[in-house]
Amino acid sequence: LESAMADRFTDQTAIVTGAGSGIGLEVTRRLVREEARVVAVDVSQERVDAVVDELGVIGVVGDLAAQDTVDRVVAAAGERIDVLANVAGIMDGFLPVHEMDDATWDHVLAVNLTAPMRLIRAVLPSMMAAKRGSIVNVASEASLKAGTSGAAYTSSKHGLIGLTRSVAVFYADHGIRCNALCPGAVMTGIDATARSEFGRAVVERHLGSLLSVAEPATLAASICWLASDDAANVNGAVLTSDGGWSAV
Repeated sequence: LESAMADRFTDQTAIVTGAGSGIGLEVTRRLVREEARVVAVDVSQERVDAVVDELGVIGVVGDLAAQDTVDRVVAAAGERIDVLANVAGIMDGFLPVHEMDDATWDHVLAVNLTAPMRLIRAVLPSMMAAKRGSIVNVASEASLKAGTSGAAYTSSKHGLIGLTRSVAVFYADHGIRCNALCPGAVMTGIDATARSEFGRAVVERHLGSLLSVAEPATLAASICWLASDDAANVNGAVLTSDGGWSAV
């Protein structure tokens, strides 16, 4: 596992969503070790309190599906925002289209796709003024194929790749990079409870080719590399970190 660089993010402000657990928590820990000022965002007050107590970061509690939360996050970050890590995401119970309800569809797309767009939209003025900035969107193996989750999650993560590439192209001349990381299976606390026997049976067939399960810290190393100047020439990239699963 890549070791933390002591000063790679010195004097930089970073926003991390989903910062209370799993990959987001490990990204937050790593950024703090590398001297960043971090705004840690999570839907859980308890988790935000814990990460603030542990790391001394700025905590913001809220549902990213609400524009008010986005506004409070950006206000907490201040005038200069150097890094945005869109880590937060939710699953869809492995629901196929014929069993999909509107509430699930709308909420999954709101959290997994609309919220990252709104956060990117909100940080772009700061980054454009500074003529530099790095955005990392945590996509998924479900961004690359359709057999690992339900219809809403898969659609939202495919859309996140499109958003990543669009931002990369439109703002490259302003010194802003936008990349996506596609994890495979990771040991996190995301709710992966199946709500469809039909969907579960299909997904289980495709999970048979899974080669490994990663620790969240492994993904955090890749995210922070993409966010750092070490990846200065990487823009619009879709980096898989799945132990070779996508190669099967």
